[in-house]
Amino acid sequence: MNAPSPTDMEMTLRTIAMPADANPAGDIFGGWVMSQMDLAAFVRANELAGGRTVTVAVHEIVFKKPVKIGDTLCVYTSIKKVGRTSITLNIEAWTRRHYEHTREKVTEAVFIMVAVDADGNPRPVAEAQQ
Repeated sequence: MNAPSPTDMEMTLRTIAMPADANPAGDIFGGWVMSQMDLAAFVRANELAGGRTVTVAVHEIVFKKPVKIGDTLCVYTSIKKVGRTSITLNIEAWTRRHYEHTREKVTEAVFIMVAVDADGNPRPVAEAQQ
């Protein structure tokens, strides 16, 4: 299946799946994919919050297809909701298959990030936008 990339989301991170991140069968560990999604959530939430954010929850992570060694992993984000101190993001991970021109959605999840101050205490997101 050669699906188009999501047009209603922003590509926030792109990286290559390397052999060190794979099991003996050549499939990339789900934890590595999730960490890339977390990095993308961090980047997008920090931009919106104007400062440091931390991950407080991940909901319904769904691994739809494997990521293989050499695949380019593209992580897309969209803002679902902004609360007083929190930012909820939809995250999708897509691959561009190694030596192919196909794209496939491989993983999706909802991440909740909280804006924090220098001491790690929650702070209003609006403070960063002033």
